Amino acid sequence: MIIADYHVHSHFSSDSTASMEEMVEKAISLGISKICFTDHMDYDFPDPGGLPFVFDPDEYFMKLADISKRYKSKIKVLKGIELGLQPYLAPRYEELLKKYDFDFAIGSSHLVNGMDPYYPEYWMNQSADEGIEMYFQSIIDNVKAFSGFQVYGHLDYIVRYVPDKTYIKTYSYKKYADIIDEVLKTIIQYGKGIEVNTAGYKYGLGFAHPHGDILKRYKELGGEIITIGSDGHAPQHLGYDFPKAEKLLRSLGFGYYITYENRKPILEKL
Repeated sequence: MIIADYHVHSHFSSDSTASMEEMVEKAISLGISKICFTDHMDYDFPDPGGLPFVFDPDEYFMKLADISKRYKSKIKVLKGIELGLQPYLAPRYEELLKKYDFDFAIGSSHLVNGMDPYYPEYWMNQSADEGIEMYFQSIIDNVKAFSGFQVYGHLDYIVRYVPDKTYIKTYSYKKYADIIDEVLKTIIQYGKGIEVNTAGYKYGLGFAHPHGDILKRYKELGGEIITIGSDGHAPQHLGYDFPKAEKLLRSLGFGYYITYENRKPILEKL
């Protein structure tokens, strides 16, 4: 059983209204023994919907200290963060991580050249293939620019937002093998890992992020660092389809996944 959820959001993220108490209590009810809050910190996020995607770290740490103390007999609560990476932001994130003692940091591509793939404007004047390849290239650029994170988040979540919803039927690792291989090799070269983000199941894609074939290729290339996260923004999302993720990882030959405390890896047996 996977006993740790390492991608969890609360009301400190602009796209969640869930309290930390609600998330922790749900995790306890599911038998989860470690929960890592990874609320959004996306500097310079364009703000068309009034969602700034930043939080006050001092307030965040005070709340986490309180939650950790209150629930310490039932669950371990870890201090994490999801960083919305862009290469020019690297110095600002480096300063943030020097100042605050996060247990764990996810690096994610939420913007590509300042544009959010969630909105139709991203896809204007380019094909789906071009938009997806540009997204994968952003991962390579971010990994080379910034080293403060431990794993890269939801590697192929961009496929959710392709305007043609029939596209998902044709999406595959093989279609983008060259650039995906470059992504994976870069992540491995820089000593970073990837997460299995089960939100893909929640969104009805039929696979987690990244696709199982990408996980297979990651292992073939020597990748070993895997974390598990639901990307939960509400209590009902916690631990989403973790048994399915565990079965997938076992089938690919993974015998363990990783949790982090004080940004140090801990092996957890599958």
